[in-house]
Amino acid sequence: MLLFWFLLPGVFTERYNEYKILPGHTVFEDYTSPLPHTYTNVEALPTDYSWGNINGTCYLTKNLNQHIPQYCGSCWAHGAISALADRIKIARKAKGIEIDLSIQYVLNCGGEIAGSCHGGSASGTYEFIKKQGYIPYDSCQPYEACSSDSKEGFCEHGDYTCKAINICRTCSTFTSHGGFCAQLDHFPNASIAEYGKVKGENDMLAEIYQRGPIACSVDATPLHNYTGGIFNDPIPKSTNHVVSIVGWGVDNGTKYWIVRNSWGEYWGEMGYFRIVRGENQLGLEKGCSWATLASWSEHNFPCYEDGSNCHK
Repeated sequence: MLLFWFLLPGVFTERYNEYKILPGHTVFEDYTSPLPHTYTNVEALPTDYSWGNINGTCYLTKNLNQHIPQYCGSCWAHGAISALADRIKIARKAKGIEIDLSIQYVLNCGGEIAGSCHGGSASGTYEFIKKQGYIPYDSCQPYEACSSDSKEGFCEHGDYTCKAINICRTCSTFTSHGGFCAQLDHFPNASIAEYGKVKGENDMLAEIYQRGPIACSVDATPLHNYTGGIFNDPIPKSTNHVVSIVGWGVDNGTKYWIVRNSWGEYWGEMGYFRIVRGENQLGLEKGCSWATLASWSEHNFPCYEDGSNCHK
């Protein structure tokens, strides 16, 4: 018999808070370009819009589950990095092999600014990536749901400190055959040009429509029992989780957001949920973050000095 903790009423009275601002996160916005709400007529936007279906094309990257192979409070990284990867797919017009970014790299190296398995923030994630100058692709460092401060599962038996081999690595063959694992000095990666905050229904609509999905904090406690439909609970909530908003719609006069979670497809509406829009329900409309792209690798070897092997 399979038991899902979020489907068992009364199992949780309050969710562990995964939304935290780390001491090293000091630059919450870094941009000079005009923001979409300054040049977007929100009244003219479509009634229904989702990056999951633009004229039959999906511009969203794969669903993720932050809770395997053991529990890790890394929603902040999942929400932020999924939205960033979506924007790469949008920029590439959904052509070519999908580019997914390494959440584990941020867990290994971003503990002072972005966060760890014990919590973090989307804006801190973007500041960290901007300062580092890159985030590797997922095949460099797959997600293990561990950070150096986590004792869950096998985490305390591994090395999740920030060093070259924990940024991008590969292994040659079985150790019994003389194999070994080593760092890679050159690897495909993406970088951030600008990042910032956005809040309020209209400004969020403009940002999503013009540039792509955004990462937002939310109170996830009432979502433990969500099984589908449009969530509607107007009671004010404090936030403890991070998700990404990918679109919006209207159903029988009810406006809603389309939101991707990081709990796997077996939760909600295949990993997503819908929630009433325009009322800041679950605190979803008061703390969102966005990032724009500087470049991403189109080849698996270094850029030339003129940048001709990287898309900018």
